[in-house]
Amino acid sequence: MTNTPNISDEHFRTIDPDRLFSKGEPDHPPRILLLYGSLRDRSFSRLMTEEAARVLKRLGAETKTFDPSGLPLPDDADASHTKVQELRDLVTWSEGMVWCSPERHGAMTGIMKAQIDWIPLSLGAVRPTQGKTLAVMQVCGGSQSFNAVNQLRILGRWMRLITIPNQSSTPKAFLEFDDNDRMKPSPNYDRMVDVMEELVKFTRLTRGRSDYLVERYSERKETGEALIKRVNQTAI
Repeated sequence: MTNTPNISDEHFRTIDPDRLFSKGEPDHPPRILLLYGSLRDRSFSRLMTEEAARVLKRLGAETKTFDPSGLPLPDDADASHTKVQELRDLVTWSEGMVWCSPERHGAMTGIMKAQIDWIPLSLGAVRPTQGKTLAVMQVCGGSQSFNAVNQLRILGRWMRLITIPNQSSTPKAFLEFDDNDRMKPSPNYDRMVDVMEELVKFTRLTRGRSDYLVERYSERKETGEALIKRVNQTAI
């Protein structure tokens, strides 16, 4: 049952417990980037990410939030645009992310999708999202829905992010925040705290070994130059 003539023994590796279960982790706080999907003055996805950032900081994380105002549509500007570079630098800096979108017409907003579309799958031979963690949340104007978080999960997998099991969907978000734009105590608030707690745990578990977790047999067979050519190909 172990006869595998198609495998290149030169590049095949058995699982290395020392690398997989290494005890060391970076000594800096977990670095979490938060993205939200609305530009309204009173954006509930932004308010939700602000609440999430407060919780993340209490859990020992360092947070940064990207303001999507001024970000051009994908392909409507060069990647050298200052807002695109700001977003990409933050993604590179991060070890985990939070994506929070309103649901609009049964889907995530175009503002949310535009941010994700500006995040490259690769920069040379480096994949800036691969092996990092992701938590997904959405805010709803009416009854609870999961369309946006389901779509965000698909994108997270496509970006090779480790998307945590828990998620948050807040119905009637306009009722969840007080006049000071702080989220009121509720089961929806508690769920958001659950999601952030889980995100920090997964980030701390994986960030010191993420390179090993996503190391692939097929890519070990390729040279660096061949990998860059394949990842960046414009046509098949």
